[in-house]
Amino acid sequence: MTVTPYVPEPLPPAGIDWEGHIPKIASANRALARYDGILQAIPNPELLLSPLLTQEAVLSSRIEGTQASFEDVLRFEANPKVEISDTALADIQEIINYREALRAAVDALKTRQLDVALICDLHRILLADSWGRDGEPGCVRTIQNFIGRDAQIEHAIFVPPAPGMIPAGAR
Repeated sequence: MTVTPYVPEPLPPAGIDWEGHIPKIASANRALARYDGILQAIPNPELLLSPLLTQEAVLSSRIEGTQASFEDVLRFEANPKVEISDTALADIQEIINYREALRAAVDALKTRQLDVALICDLHRILLADSWGRDGEPGCVRTIQNFIGRDAQIEHAIFVPPAPGMIPAGAR
């Protein structure tokens, strides 16, 4: 079985009914404004957002095979001196890095555009002191990768675009 990389359609997609989306965009905008108002009224909104960021980091890190749970991260952060296995520590570090990369992205996007340089900066944060630190943190990939349940591309659930499809300026 041959697995071929995904080839994305050019952006923006053709045939979008932009006018039909206006009511949905307006509704989403109102909901975000309400949410922002609530956050502005809270003396320390980080108290509300921090657990959500950690939960997002736990769930998103699972795609890489991370086994640590939300509770494992909280336990470790409450007492970082407690002895845990190297594997558990690496998993927790990956989740902490993910959360830090999210925070860095939010801060950076206040003054920077989302571009390859920012993505590479966030990639460095994500891989610091974790499983990927020996790879090429902050570099755009030059090899084909995939998402799957094991190390065989034939069993891949998703194969992203081939490295040659990544614009030259991104490398």
